[in-house]
Amino acid sequence: MPDPAIAPLEAHLGYWLRYVSNHVSYAFSRKLAARGVTVAEWVVLCELYQRDDTVPSELAARLGMTRGAISKLADRLAAKALARQTQSGADRRFQALALTPQGRALVPELAALADRNDAEFFGHLRPAERKAIEAALRGIVRRHALRTVPAD
Repeated sequence: MPDPAIAPLEAHLGYWLRYVSNHVSYAFSRKLAARGVTVAEWVVLCELYQRDDTVPSELAARLGMTRGAISKLADRLAAKALARQTQSGADRRFQALALTPQGRALVPELAALADRNDAEFFGHLRPAERKAIEAALRGIVRRHALRTVPAD
């Protein structure tokens, strides 16, 4: 017999957020995987697309990742010829990350996949519904000072 003092999973908003999020994220990761890119790599590619020649430590701070994670992602993107690390001036230890021409050309294609994924899951919402959901989620992010960018 169920204990009435314990709410069922479905009674929790977090359950429904996670339920939807998992399906949205999984669908998107599959679309990216078909193009040879992970979600974490996509996040870094987007940042580099907006801010080329970025120092890894700044990228790590913006994304809420460790420098080690950024270093591994940079190495993977370099191995795929999507990003490059460049030394700056006399200080050979200083390296900036930038997209290669191949990486810069790929980002708009991947952005179209993100748009399509969004439309598949949220395209049925009326603009006011979408705006209300986004405002509520942004409010939660602000209230809890969430800084880590979802990348997995």
